[in-house]
Formats: sequence, C-alpha cells, structure tokens
Amino acid sequence: MPELCHYSKQVKEASYTRLCSTKKILNVNGQFPGPTLEVQYGETVYVNVYNQGKQNITIHWHGLQHRRYPWSDGPEYITQCPIRPGGRFRQKLLFSTEEGTLWWHAHSDWSRATVYGAIIIHPKVGSRYHFPKPDADLPIILGEWWKEDITKVVQRFHDTGGDPNISDAFTINGQPGDLYPCSKKVENYDLNMSYCCRYVQVNCGTRQNLLRLINAAMNVILFFAVKKQNLTVVGIDATYTKPVSSEYVSIGPGQTVDALLSANQKPDRYYMTARAYSTGPNPVFDNSTTTAIVQYRGKYTSSSSSSFPSLPFYNDTNAAFSFFGSLKSLADKYHPIEVPLDIGNRIMITVSVNTFPCQQNNTCAAPNGTSFGASMNNISFVSPSTALLQAYYQHTNGVYGDDFPYMPPFLFNFTDNFLPVDLETPKRGTEVMVLEYNTTLEIVLQGTSLLGGIDHPIHLHGYNFYIVGFGYGNFDIYKDPLRYNLKDPPLRNMVVVPIDGWITVRFKADNPGVWLLHCHIERHMTWGMKTVFIVKDGEQPDERLLPPPPDMPPC
Repeated sequence: MPELCHYSKQVKEASYTRLCSTKKILNVNGQFPGPTLEVQYGETVYVNVYNQGKQNITIHWHGLQHRRYPWSDGPEYITQCPIRPGGRFRQKLLFSTEEGTLWWHAHSDWSRATVYGAIIIHPKVGSRYHFPKPDADLPIILGEWWKEDITKVVQRFHDTGGDPNISDAFTINGQPGDLYPCSKKVENYDLNMSYCCRYVQVNCGTRQNLLRLINAAMNVILFFAVKKQNLTVVGIDATYTKPVSSEYVSIGPGQTVDALLSANQKPDRYYMTARAYSTGPNPVFDNSTTTAIVQYRGKYTSSSSSSFPSLPFYNDTNAAFSFFGSLKSLADKYHPIEVPLDIGNRIMITVSVNTFPCQQNNTCAAPNGTSFGASMNNISFVSPSTALLQAYYQHTNGVYGDDFPYMPPFLFNFTDNFLPVDLETPKRGTEVMVLEYNTTLEIVLQGTSLLGGIDHPIHLHGYNFYIVGFGYGNFDIYKDPLRYNLKDPPLRNMVVVPIDGWITVRFKADNPGVWLLHCHIERHMTWGMKTVFIVKDGEQPDERLLPPPPDMPPC
C-alpha cells in the first residue's frame, strides 16, 4: 500500500523587496519560491491548501497524472472552482509512474507569477537512479518579476486588449542576480537548504550535483547555462532520458530538466545565467539576463572577476530545437517504453494568435485597434463559471459543448507570411473533445503565421505523451511520418511547437477524467489558446473515475 504523507500550504500576502522597490506578493508558507515537496515514487500525499489571501486561488501539481482522480488537478473552472479567501481544500495527490522533477503552481488568473515551488520524486525504496547517485539535489527555479503589482498588470492587459507589460527581471530561485539594480548585496546562503540566495554551493571533484531546473516564467522559453560546466541531462518532466551532454539547456515555461553538474573545474565561483529565447516579428520581450553563482565548496582564493557563459542568440531557433531534438527516452529493460503504433484517432490542432473586434466604446491596443485573442482549431476557449469536471460528473447540461473539431475547420497554407486578415478572427466557445477510454491518439500540433507566428509550449494535464517528430513549415501527412522516431522518443507532459512548424505526439487515453490542453505562455492561455479532453470511463472498476472528495470548493 502506498505510504501516506500530509502537508499544509498557507497562501497569503507578504512584502518582498526586489529591484529597489517593495511590494506585496502572494506566497506559500512565508516562502518565495514556495516550499519543495519531496516524495518517494508511488506515494500518496495529502496537502491542505489554506487561502489566507485576498483573491481566489487554485493549486496545480504540474505533471502529476492523478490517475482516475482529476479532482486534485487544480486548473480553475476546469477541475474545480477556486478556493475563496478564507477557504480550504484538501488535495489528494496520487503519485504513480512519475520519477524526477515536477513542480506545483497556482492555476488561477496570473497568481502563478509568485505562487510556485518544486516537487522532487525520489526513486522507490530498493531501486536506484540510472545514473550515479547525486550527492546533492539543487532545485533551480527560473521565474519572472514585475515591479508592479501583478494584479494591476493583468487588469491593464484585460482592459486594453493588448500585450501585457513585459517583466522587469528574470529570477533564479526568486533573486534577479548581479546584473540588476539593488540585487547584488544578498546574503550568501547554501542553496542545498534554501532558495534565498545568489550562490549555489556545489561539491567539487568526482561528486555529482543534480540541478533540478524548472522554468516557472510566465511568458518565455529560456536558455540556461553554467560557465565552464557542461550539463549532462538525465531527465525531463519526471521521466528519464539517455544522458546528453550540453553546454546549454532550452526549457519552455512549465518544463523541467534534470541535469548533472560534475563541478570538475578549478575551485572557484562560476556564473549560471538564463535569458529569453523569443521569436516572431518585432518581438517585445524582457531581454535581460538573470544570474546566480555556482560556488565550489572548500578553501581557495576565488578569481577577482567572473565571466558569463555563452548563450545562444535570443531568436536562435536552431539552437533551441537542437537541444529539444537531442533528448531521447532511456528505453532500456528497466525503463521500457510503449509508443502507440496502432493509432485509433488522428487529430490535427492548429495553434494561433488572433484578433477580435474591439468592444464598442473601448480603445484597444492590438493591431488596427483590435483586441488580441488566441485559439486552437479556430476556437477561442471561453472559461465557464462552474467547473467542467463537476458538470461532466453530474451530467449538467449547458455548461460545455462537445464539438471541438478533430481537424482545422478549413485548411490553408498555415505558415504563409501573407495570410488574409479574415483568418485572424476565430469563434468563441466552450468546446471539448470527448474520447473513448483506451483510444490511441496521434496529435499533430501545427503552428500558424497568423499575426507573425511564435513558438508555443503546450501542456497536457493528466498525461505524458511521446514526441515522435517535429519540423518546420506545414505538416505533410505523406512524408513527415516517415521520419518519426518510434524507437526512443522523449516522454513529456509539455512540448514546444516550433515557430512556423509542427510537432507530433502520441499517447493512449487511459486516464478517465477532464483534462486541460493549453499553451503555457500565460497571455496566450488567457486569450483562449486551450481546450479540454474528456476521457470516458472504461468497462472495468479500475478504469473508472473515482468519486470527488467531500470538501470540493463551491462554485
């Protein structure tokens, strides 16, 4: 029987100073980033979430599959209504096949800007890592920081219909680093024990340090590197990979990467840095660089100055996808893979940024006085006022439709640089796709050049999927499948659709429930780039949705 563990998380406001100014932010248990949740493979964990803040909140356990129990997944108005101020929700977390690094974050409005933390899933007792056991676990959480109250950023974003203000800094474990104002004189903590510092202390020599990288940024894919230290990637999204040595890492918002750092250089201090990878025409993004210092333990005289590692240029798509493409599943006898070969449903989903006409008597900031939107298969998702999971479970009519299309409603040259304006306005609706239990799916996610195009990090709740292929331009149903990797494709819960390109994933729909599919660029999800898969029950008792807990937050 799985071991049971109990934790509490108190969400409330506290004052934090960054970039020469102080503001109140939501945090958890008085920590920013929030506390790390450490569990063993296969454990069952109960977390009491207390909302002591002034706004509604939900917590999502990103990458946890919640087998047959979506009630604790957390996305607002998808699997639950939000926890109101003063409320509490006891979330049961069923860890199953996950092993490695995941993370938790708020999934209501933009609260995840500061409400997030790491999840470390250790191998089950009696088993071992497939790589040398690390001597130190070091969560490295990359984030964004706004000097302004995030609720004001979001309100202006909604009011104008334009892009949100870009962040004022990137952060590593909550700190901007040496290149930002008022950010250099931070006490030297040992990051084996605390998030709150500019220094990461590592063991030198032959001992292994496992960096557990998490991209908690709101709107950007990031490049990450450590000066003079190659990183050996051994895991992604709580699944193991064949070891890959790389000078840098590409990591989409929501993704995790486990990388060994051997610290075999001359004892000294070495910078780690992260900055944005951003594409599209005339991109507006935070072009700053966040830093922290990898500090070797022991007695030595450090260099008087430290230099920064080389990172790819901000729009180097080849560098970003060279890294993504180098990742392969471990696929050995201890870690077998099950790539679906006999496909039941083939689905194509376009992901697009769009525009809507500005509402009457408003002034909008999107191109030509319009308001920004986003869509999947030309449907911009409208969130309901009650939870979809509750409506499905209770057979409530009128909350959602089941007409999300298996193919784009009409085909065109998706990646043409000169698309007609009339393609920019999608439909609005709360449409879902209903799937039979155990259906095997192949989904092609196709980017479009509407409004210029951009990369899209797409996350599926409740599942991992195999990434069997990707490419640029329009997907060719006759040629591109011939290049699929069906031998050792990476297994993830998130995938980055390349700018003006496509990516194909496969999985078996064997986890009944209501599961969100969405872009993890927060502004795109807010604009409507999301949909929902409803996976029906199977015939056997262990293939059916479990009943809800008694304390679900009221709608």
